[in-house]
Amino acid sequence: MITIEKGSVAIAFVEEALVAVIAAGHDPRPLLQRAGIDPDLRGHADARVPADAFGHLWLAITDALGDEFFGLDARRWKHGSFATLTHLTLHTRTLREALQRGTRLMNLLLDNTRVEFDTEHGVVTLRFIDCGMADLQRRRFAHETLFVVLHGLLCWLTARRIPMQAARFAYPQPPWWREYLAVYAGDVGFDAVQTTFTFDALLLEAPVVQTERSAKDFLQRAPRNFIVKYKNPKSLAVRIRRRLRAAPPDAWPGFETLAGEFGMSPSTLRRRLDDEGQSFRAIRDALRRDMAIRQLTRTQQTVGDIAQALGFAEPSAFHRAFRQWTGVSPGDYRRQSDLAGA
Repeated sequence: MITIEKGSVAIAFVEEALVAVIAAGHDPRPLLQRAGIDPDLRGHADARVPADAFGHLWLAITDALGDEFFGLDARRWKHGSFATLTHLTLHTRTLREALQRGTRLMNLLLDNTRVEFDTEHGVVTLRFIDCGMADLQRRRFAHETLFVVLHGLLCWLTARRIPMQAARFAYPQPPWWREYLAVYAGDVGFDAVQTTFTFDALLLEAPVVQTERSAKDFLQRAPRNFIVKYKNPKSLAVRIRRRLRAAPPDAWPGFETLAGEFGMSPSTLRRRLDDEGQSFRAIRDALRRDMAIRQLTRTQQTVGDIAQALGFAEPSAFHRAFRQWTGVSPGDYRRQSDLAGA
């Protein structure tokens, strides 16, 4: 399951969502077409679909199954379960209270997964514990879907993104595991005893700022609004992304220059970004990564030319950065993409 930076979803996650539908005897093609997804994309491993289309598919599947949790638990999540979760967590004061109340309700709704969290040494560990789900594919989609729902809700309640420090998954590494680096955390691992996500415990004191009025709009836009990573449209990080996208990377301003453009000191800009769980380097690297992937998969530019266009002084620096972002070299990424599309 996914929450993503850009407005698209890897086809692998579409396949995951369709498993329960197919098992229940439904033809997936009409559901895909209804959502605006070309069924033939299922044969292309590197294909992506718009987040809006995936959101429509999510709704089509829950309608077909009569279950807001995709038939992934012995208990069915009846229509309105997510709305109830939203309204119950809305009337809390802090993220800590919202997390306590949210996990309590989830555990009342679930038989095959238990959701817990604890705090130690300044780090919160959110746990998704298997309670008798032998099918590893179902467990994978169940744990990831529960995280997407809970994390998306908490980000919205506090009007800020809650970045994960690390993620561990209680199942083998899937072929599309590199997607997890952008989706969940820069530090991921598999074959763990429990599925866990960790984040800074200071965030537990973030205030809940939403209201019944804003909840109405939130629920109308679900699930698209928690499939795509939460972004406060008025946040400083969004404004910085917009500023950087308006220029080629070799013309991007430095941190001090950018601070001046926004009418604040570098220390204030750094603090404001930190309050949003962001950093200038992370924003810049995410934009470069997306541009690099787009140019590697959609153009015939050489790796050296791409490195230069992205503002890297040397191709070797681009190679190192790209390997950190994706786990493979630019050349290997392009070859894998070509093979997948052949």
